[in-house]
Amino acid sequence: MRIQDIADILIMTVLVYQLYIWFRKTRALQVVLGLASVALMYILTKNLGLFMTSWILQELGTVIFILIIVVFQGEIRQALYRFSLLRNFFNRSEESASLDIQKLSNAVFAFADTQTGALIVIERQEKLDDHLIHGVPLDCLVSSQLISSIFENSSPLHDGAVIIRSGRISEASSHLPLSVSIDLPQHLGTRHRAALGLSERTDAIVIVVSEESGAVSVASAGELLIVGSSEELIFILESYLITQSTKTGNVSIKDRFFKNLIPKFVTLMLVIVCWLLINAKQGGIQSVNAQVKFHNLPESLILKNDLPGEIEVQLKVLSTVFSSSKKMEISADFDLEKIHEGVNSIPVDSKTFQLPLGVSVAKVTPSVLKIIAEKKSFRDLPVILKKTGHLPNSLKLRSISIEPMRVRVIGSESALNQVSQIYTEPLDFSSIRKSQRYEVKLTSPSPQVQLKPEETVSVKLSVSDR
Repeated sequence: MRIQDIADILIMTVLVYQLYIWFRKTRALQVVLGLASVALMYILTKNLGLFMTSWILQELGTVIFILIIVVFQGEIRQALYRFSLLRNFFNRSEESASLDIQKLSNAVFAFADTQTGALIVIERQEKLDDHLIHGVPLDCLVSSQLISSIFENSSPLHDGAVIIRSGRISEASSHLPLSVSIDLPQHLGTRHRAALGLSERTDAIVIVVSEESGAVSVASAGELLIVGSSEELIFILESYLITQSTKTGNVSIKDRFFKNLIPKFVTLMLVIVCWLLINAKQGGIQSVNAQVKFHNLPESLILKNDLPGEIEVQLKVLSTVFSSSKKMEISADFDLEKIHEGVNSIPVDSKTFQLPLGVSVAKVTPSVLKIIAEKKSFRDLPVILKKTGHLPNSLKLRSISIEPMRVRVIGSESALNQVSQIYTEPLDFSSIRKSQRYEVKLTSPSPQVQLKPEETVSVKLSVSDR
């Protein structure tokens, strides 16, 4: 297992566990568990050869993800917002100290004494705008008298929640999303369900005063806590509203690691199993031919031996990303900057290839490329016209002139010693009807000999009638 694989597993474990913490008491988690059951059923039916059932489940899976996006767009938007690393830079800072918790607690327990129903929301880091409906905008300081007047039964704003944002009352008579948890006791009314519903979706703190019993409760993170006194409520609010930096600083690394150890371990095991399944579904070993290229050849050297045009590469391709490696154009690019005169052994490894994401090199043939380099030499050689066919019987060749008569060739010393002249491409004499000048290409005698800079010569043929 590579270091990248360990990092892959750890990153996914953290993400999955964080999603579980956020949505463990919401409908989203229940839907995910249902989808996991359907996926497990699909795998079992496919492996058991139940073609009709597996086909129906497969077709159903193509529609489910669209339904999830439509039905749970709010939860998806909230998850993306929570994952955003830049949201703290763009959001205004929350000044929890500006809220007079003592006055708020006194007002809440004044409601409890008179059994006046109340619903008070304290916004923290996450915005609540997407979850509030039909609120009446306000902008005033928090005071016992104002809160009491809002929740009086004769007040037009008493039916709904008061929103406290940055230490000020920003809205009143706001409607909150109701919790759909099936674990809630039957005696809890609409206020408690609304408080739990908002706390399941955001990090807000919601204070509830029951109109039937006068009991005071605090909802946070989908949990409802009964509060028995004003001092206890002050203590709870202070513990919730401390700054994130202070809260983080008071928790040691050991406590963070070992807290909720069982869910973390289960999440890690689940991610490892998924990682193994994904790797088991890899597309196997597929062989392709990679074209050989090279760059940075030193100016003073020239290659003596012919490089192979292609190298056979065996690739591991993740089947869920690429259906077939044969559709990919892969090349092996060698850097010859550090080669020297003589025999050079250049290893052919995965760094030689530029591969797409999800593709890795399993084996290369050959694994080492032998390159023989010699010192570059120059030589001027005569040009010889290569002829095919014969002139028509009515014509007679008078003269042939070639410009230039000699061309410079470049190559290794051993290769140039075997070449005494350079030939042109064949010129068909049977098609000649008059004296004319022709542009004829030159041909290299071997791959180790290069023609520079001329690639063509001018051939002037002079003919006359017999």
